[in-house]
Amino acid sequence: MPFDIAQVNDRESWMKGLTHFDSRGDAHMVDVSGKGETRRIAIAEGRIGMKLETLGIVKSGSGEKGDVLAVSRIAGIMAAKRTSELIPLCHPLALTKVAVEFEFEETAILCRARTETVGRTGVEMEALTAASIALLTIYDMCKAVDRGMTISGIRLIEKQGGASGNWHAE
Repeated sequence: MPFDIAQVNDRESWMKGLTHFDSRGDAHMVDVSGKGETRRIAIAEGRIGMKLETLGIVKSGSGEKGDVLAVSRIAGIMAAKRTSELIPLCHPLALTKVAVEFEFEETAILCRARTETVGRTGVEMEALTAASIALLTIYDMCKAVDRGMTISGIRLIEKQGGASGNWHAE
């Protein structure tokens, strides 16, 4: 769909489809009481690029602060569980599963976070929060040796369940 600058200036047009705004344009928490409970899954990913030496420290588990990936995994899990405290309009969810995994790449670490629940609203924000905080924790634990690390590519790659059905990133 081409970008239409007139729509930016027309409040009603740009708000259409944004579920966190009411008819007046005020922010609100979406009412999910009329939705049925379904199994919902979301997977998010992101990367942290770093020097080869830093990657070697993480791989070997020889960092001064301990096992970087173990701590980052726990941080990601904790973050997913507290997403509604961080993002104002997110519903608190009873998560049934949170998994945070890492893959070593040539000069980066790929983080994938998977969140699951049986509920009335999706778990995309929980997966995105888990991946983001896991990557930030890697940065925090390695910044003493590499302040130039870059976090990038944080995105939703898959969601399952709910009225809108399944979605996969291209």
